[in-house]
Amino acid sequence: MRHTSGETSSLPAGQQAETVTALAARLGARLDSREAVVAIIGMGYVGLPLAIAAANAGFQVTGFDIDPAKVTGLNAGRSHLSSVPQDRVAAMVASGRFTATGEPARLANADAILICVPTPLSRYREPDLSFIVATGRQIAAVLRRGQLVVLESTTWPGTTNEVLKPELEASGLEAGEDFFLGYSPEREDPGNASFGTSAIPRVTGADDALTRDLLQRLYGAIVARVVPVRDARTAEAVKLTENIFRSVNIALVNELKLIYERMGIDIWEVIEAAKSKPFGYMPFYPGPGLGGHCVPIDPFYLTWKAREFGVPTRFIELAGEINTAAPHRVIERLTDALSARLRRSVHGARILLLGVAYKKNVDDTRESPAFVLLEELERRGAEVAFHDPFVPVIPMTREHAPLAGRTSIAWSAEALAGFDAALVATDHDGVDYETLTASVPLVIDTRNATAGVIANRDRIVRA
Repeated sequence: MRHTSGETSSLPAGQQAETVTALAARLGARLDSREAVVAIIGMGYVGLPLAIAAANAGFQVTGFDIDPAKVTGLNAGRSHLSSVPQDRVAAMVASGRFTATGEPARLANADAILICVPTPLSRYREPDLSFIVATGRQIAAVLRRGQLVVLESTTWPGTTNEVLKPELEASGLEAGEDFFLGYSPEREDPGNASFGTSAIPRVTGADDALTRDLLQRLYGAIVARVVPVRDARTAEAVKLTENIFRSVNIALVNELKLIYERMGIDIWEVIEAAKSKPFGYMPFYPGPGLGGHCVPIDPFYLTWKAREFGVPTRFIELAGEINTAAPHRVIERLTDALSARLRRSVHGARILLLGVAYKKNVDDTRESPAFVLLEELERRGAEVAFHDPFVPVIPMTREHAPLAGRTSIAWSAEALAGFDAALVATDHDGVDYETLTASVPLVIDTRNATAGVIANRDRIVRA
């Protein structure tokens, strides 16, 4: 155990002398018996489902968040996320195994501290690890011997050891000797009814055998399967690989869409037929651009880190270029269709943007391409409104702050009839696409949401 100059430990003499092996054994026993207290920092799309899964596994859970409204709501049994049903939050609170707090001092009582904070990109598309750094400093202020700290935020390989570890060791305690430090990437898919937190296998990695064992025992109690890897850097690379795989394949199908469109071939029909092959093919679908926290952002974490090693990342960067250009190609398609079908310019046209969430059936707007579409259409002089049954009000975002506070219009045939065109950016279920196509003279569909529409199909343009 290290201490800064002139500092003396306030721990009892017996605990100071306790070996790291004994610390691990004691923590392991608490994890196995479910006596351990698990603190989860960040009650968002990752942290809240994880808290529910940990509480259901029998752990006492402390949910930490800097937003007082979230803390108050959670303690009252309310969910602030549409992808997390309120009855699950209410049941967790009623069980007596969960409390929310905004007090960092409460982290001292935890046996395991799981970090689920954002890792965005800066305006220059460089990693912004300020939330991880700030969280590390909060933990360091109360860190004690025998605690397990796990980073779950997606980031570049090396972050756990190169960024988080120094912040924690500023406490005077040493990772691997006084406390345990590991990495386990989140794998949440908001709105996915088939794969909840407990059903998704967890990758875990740490740089010493004792911590690897503790990670296995912690996550093994929460999820159906744990996949251990040799160290934290490998686990960090696993998460990036998963999202880069998606980014590159989405870029590929977006490019194929353009090629097949010129040839008069329906990309959606091609994909449906191709996915009938039971091996060697996995379907990906085109769209108006990438959204969500992971796929639009995570690949650039590896691009940034790869520069340190002098390695080019051509596939990643090319995929980024194609996916970033997707919203602008959609607008060109809309502009051409307005001119050809309605003899109208986009300037002065009334456009309905259908959906601002980044994916169907959730209220998550992080990195949504709909915001790019909205801003670019208005820059070209269009009058734009939006409808989204899951997003009644556009929240504040760093990149699109002027859009914050704009409200979804009410859905009715009369309201729809006032628009020249509708642009389907998000294919929410439950939307009446028959009424949409009956009411609006031009529908630009980027998601194949109108595939089941029978009447007025001549009004639909795929984009």
